[in-house]
Amino acid sequence: MYVCQTNILKEMKIEIKRINDKVNLEAVNEEGKSIIMDGSPAIGGENLGMRPMQVLLASLGGCSSMDVISILTKQRQNIADYEVIINGEREAGVEPSLFKDINVHFVLKGENLDEEKVKRAIDLSMNKYCSVAKTLEPTCKITSSYKIN
Repeated sequence: MYVCQTNILKEMKIEIKRINDKVNLEAVNEEGKSIIMDGSPAIGGENLGMRPMQVLLASLGGCSSMDVISILTKQRQNIADYEVIINGEREAGVEPSLFKDINVHFVLKGENLDEEKVKRAIDLSMNKYCSVAKTLEPTCKITSSYKIN
């Protein structure tokens, strides 16, 4: 059975520093792991990293992936290959421009993957365990789909 480990981190800290004289930024966590963010040329960026809203979509995919992989592993499902494709649509012509629709598409490959277990793992993640999905849920319609190769 999957157990949500909510008490792993009670407090998180991210430090963001400007890398250049524009909007290229580095975000670093407590363990020294980092991601690079930048803006589009339209706002003075140079496309040297992901944009913050892209990082949010990546976070959704990462969060749900950790759930799905963990659940399926505990159910002795052998995942040989795993991919998630996320498409997000933002509101047009308004500030702030929030996501209004997001689809998270899971592509799994493995010998004898049980489709019902895959579907259940995705449903549990998206509707119960994924904190990023739950954070986005009040302002955005999130759907999921899957394909087993």
